Amino acid sequence: MLPVIPLNYLAILVGVLANIVIGFLWFGPIFGKVWAKEMGYENLQPDNKQMIKSMVIMIIGSFLTAYVLAHSLFVWKPSSWNLPGDGPAWMYGAYAAFYTWLGFYVPMLLGSVAWESRSWKLFFINAAYNLVSLAAIGLILAVWPG
Repeated sequence: MLPVIPLNYLAILVGVLANIVIGFLWFGPIFGKVWAKEMGYENLQPDNKQMIKSMVIMIIGSFLTAYVLAHSLFVWKPSSWNLPGDGPAWMYGAYAAFYTWLGFYVPMLLGSVAWESRSWKLFFINAAYNLVSLAAIGLILAVWPG
């Protein structure tokens, strides 16, 4: 029998919002120019229609990330396995975020370096963004459980 995993959909939505804000800052004022250069977008003018489409896709992806991370985070708690010794909530968020990043995001980004000729600079910009976003979502979900 599968465990019942309590989800806080408001926390998931706040995680999505946090991811959007981090993405705006990360690919805007923080690393926007370097990222655009590495992607070959430095001379492109944004198309509003394409930008809206990209934002909708990103929001859907962010929701899926937060939704799945909420499930993953739950299984890091010893009490979800009927074991004693739950530690601080932020720890489950950190574990779930870090191991999701290390096991899923990093290998995919390495593939883009290996097979798509993406630069290591782009790899580190994207990998760091993914880690920061996952950590923020994980923290929100951990301290605001279902």
